[in-house]
Amino acid sequence: MKNQEIARILFEIGDMLEIGDIPFKPKAYQQAAIVLDNLEEEVEEIYKREGIKGLENIPAVGKSIAEKIEEFLKTGKIKYYEQLKKKSPLDVESLNKVEGLGPQKIKKLYRELDVRNLSDLEKAAKAHKVAPIFGFGKKTEDNILEAIEFLRQSKGRFLLRLIFPEVQEIEQRIKKMAGVKKVSVAGSTRRRKETIGDVDFLVAVADAADKKAIDKIMSAFTEMENVVKVVNKGETKSSVKTKEGLDMDLRVVPESSFGAALQYFTGSKEHNVATRRIAIKKGLKLNEYGLFTRAGKKVRGETEEGIYEYLGMGWMPPEIREDQGEIEAAIKKQLPELIEQKDIKGDFHCHSSWDGGEDSLRELGERAIEVGYEYLGITDHTKTLKIENGLDEKELIRQRKEIDKLNKEWKTQGKKFRLLQGAEVEIHKDGSLDFKDEVLKQLDFVSVSVHSNFKMGKTEMTKRIVKAISNPYVDILNHPTGQILGQRDSYEVDMDEVMATAKKYGVALEINSYRADVGSQSARRAKEMGIKMTISSDAHFKKELNDLQFGVFQARRGWLTKKDVINAQPLEKLGLKKTLSY
Repeated sequence: MKNQEIARILFEIGDMLEIGDIPFKPKAYQQAAIVLDNLEEEVEEIYKREGIKGLENIPAVGKSIAEKIEEFLKTGKIKYYEQLKKKSPLDVESLNKVEGLGPQKIKKLYRELDVRNLSDLEKAAKAHKVAPIFGFGKKTEDNILEAIEFLRQSKGRFLLRLIFPEVQEIEQRIKKMAGVKKVSVAGSTRRRKETIGDVDFLVAVADAADKKAIDKIMSAFTEMENVVKVVNKGETKSSVKTKEGLDMDLRVVPESSFGAALQYFTGSKEHNVATRRIAIKKGLKLNEYGLFTRAGKKVRGETEEGIYEYLGMGWMPPEIREDQGEIEAAIKKQLPELIEQKDIKGDFHCHSSWDGGEDSLRELGERAIEVGYEYLGITDHTKTLKIENGLDEKELIRQRKEIDKLNKEWKTQGKKFRLLQGAEVEIHKDGSLDFKDEVLKQLDFVSVSVHSNFKMGKTEMTKRIVKAISNPYVDILNHPTGQILGQRDSYEVDMDEVMATAKKYGVALEINSYRADVGSQSARRAKEMGIKMTISSDAHFKKELNDLQFGVFQARRGWLTKKDVINAQPLEKLGLKKTLSY
């Protein structure tokens, strides 16, 4: 996680320098931050192995920035960054969280309205002082107020995809602690909710009476390097706050009660209430210590499977424990076999260096081969989206030639892998597409997206999307609601009508791993309607191909099986004869 933490600091340094009109340096820090954020190896490991020279060999990291990274690795701080923050009159970190604001706009707001923080910004927008500034306008002013309200509502919540690596790292660290027999993350993190309020870890020990051994576990947990505050350190539970502001709890239970405690602390509350009702009807009592008869005899507790089995149910994956039909299905032995990461055969949404992504077609393909994919769909943006270096028709032809060449090379090498040429085609305001049909039919597949005019009314937005996916050459509707979880709410759209149209024309809906769009409820509704889904990474860097796992979590929460997901199908079943003929 140090890579991301250092990258965040470098981004902020770059922004503060840009606001201060310092030439050249801002871009250097921003480029280094981007590289570091997407670096596959932990920068700390590079430093341990090669010292500061190894840091200087990282692309975009020069001597000065390497020295600052070294300082952070040694001290946990960067003095230059702390000095800039003290000198700066602006709360750049908070202002940067407002969607649509960048260094230049922040600078303009400060100079013209003396906006220094979110509070100042909100007051200025509410007083309608932002709209008259050149380059802003009423629409931007309204968007700022919406974004501030969104941030307020999201306060204290963390995106699963951002904290998950840290959670996994800590879980492995706890697992190695002396005296730990079993460990599992619990709560909403185990249920793979899209956002997390806090993280619960559950530990089983062989001897719950060995206070000395348990105290050592608690001390190791509370003294971890990323802990900034110990909220509580007790005999069976300790609570800490991390540098990122995340609250974490560690509970210790006897091994004989681990399953009961895990079931209880995983939740959800609604699932637990329903499960306990069933226990009561059977003359039993279920709590975090075990499953007991009326006479107080413990009949189950060591495993979750044992508890559910004794209650006449199959074990339910944590992702679907929301009291939304899973208990009834478990009793009837009709639980679906949920999709898993290993079922994924490819990805239909990633961006290459052709439209401003970091990695070349070859680099993306080679990474996909490493992951074990049979195919990877390249979906660079199209010409209208100039901010993303969208491709025009001629560029698509040139890209196709490069894809053909790579596919022939890999086939000669005996690799069962193909790059597929798609495009993330822009849906215009009137529902027309960025390319004519004669261009679309040349692609292996076509995905379409909305990237503009988000404030359209519900009726207009629905008509726009319905018209686009009625096109006979469209295969996938990307991020159907426009949501970017943690950044932007959905636009107004009638998803029932969109889904009905998708079913009619055989268009798949995307679960976008980065945006968490569509949500698990919509995914389940689509499944019930017989609409196929894709799970995509929306990767702009080859490292981000790994983020598809968060879309799998979303799909599991929506009760999807591999039969419901197109990219869980092997290459030969995709019907792409042109590609297979290479």
